[in-house]
Amino acid sequence: MKAPIFLKPIFHEKIWGGTRLQDKYGYDIPSCRTGECWAISAHPNGANIVRNGPYEGLTLAELWQNHPELFGHFKSDRFPLLTKIIDANDDLSVQVHPDDEYARTNENGELGKTECWYIIDCEEGAEIIFGHHAQTKEEFASMVEEGRWNDLLQRVPIAPGDFFYVPSGTLHALCKGTFVLETQQSSDITYRVYDYDRRDQDGNKRELHLEKALAVTIVPHTHQKAEPAIMKTKQFAITTFVEERYFTVYKWDVHEELNMIQEKPFLLASVIDGQGVLHTEDSRNALQKGDHFILPYELGSFSIKGEIQLIVSHP
Repeated sequence: MKAPIFLKPIFHEKIWGGTRLQDKYGYDIPSCRTGECWAISAHPNGANIVRNGPYEGLTLAELWQNHPELFGHFKSDRFPLLTKIIDANDDLSVQVHPDDEYARTNENGELGKTECWYIIDCEEGAEIIFGHHAQTKEEFASMVEEGRWNDLLQRVPIAPGDFFYVPSGTLHALCKGTFVLETQQSSDITYRVYDYDRRDQDGNKRELHLEKALAVTIVPHTHQKAEPAIMKTKQFAITTFVEERYFTVYKWDVHEELNMIQEKPFLLASVIDGQGVLHTEDSRNALQKGDHFILPYELGSFSIKGEIQLIVSHP
């Protein structure tokens, strides 16, 4: 059967989370401190369950393991990507992620974490931390040790619709009032550098990982600005934000109708706004904001009709 695979989201509570996942997408969130929706994931820390069709009830990890034909027999020992929606109701910690080689050696074979952000929404005047001003590892270490955060951290203003490519080794943080779709390698490794001296509900400061962070942070910071390519018609626009070794990420803006052929091993899709209908050879599915699905290998031709925006990726 040539049909999309829809997934049930998983939610993670965070010290910096809020309620926007419920307010914007109507999700049934666990608390008013819900920070992350894991939308398309086969990671052991949160594998989504299929909610439709012949594979209903299986996890994406089980599907990957037992039905490689759905993914074009893609050569990887695990599902390679993870899609999240993040509600930064407060500042996230200043952090950095390792690359594959460092993670493989130091984190029990976990993947590294290169990621990217699409800013779905943000408060006026919102910003992110993206990079730093240190010129050497020694300068970086001393600025951290002395708590010279204003001197060290590079702040960048943001607006809805902005896109940021965040390679492993990039010092970064989402800041208060941002609502983001993140496409990343399937990894859950984060090294915290600074957490604003916050305390959790038990009065404890969260763990920092300064030694590992220093080992993996790129110094000096190098900014690889993504230059989007846009293909536009009256009926739709396709923006290609980034094409790199781990993922390609697009935005599909459908105003009337988009007709395509699924020629990739598989596509990951998240509806960030609007509504419409997805037609394939064997199925018809209503789409609304907050839906997440996979278009499997050899799906063939499909169309999306309506007024709808999606973020789409593939490895």
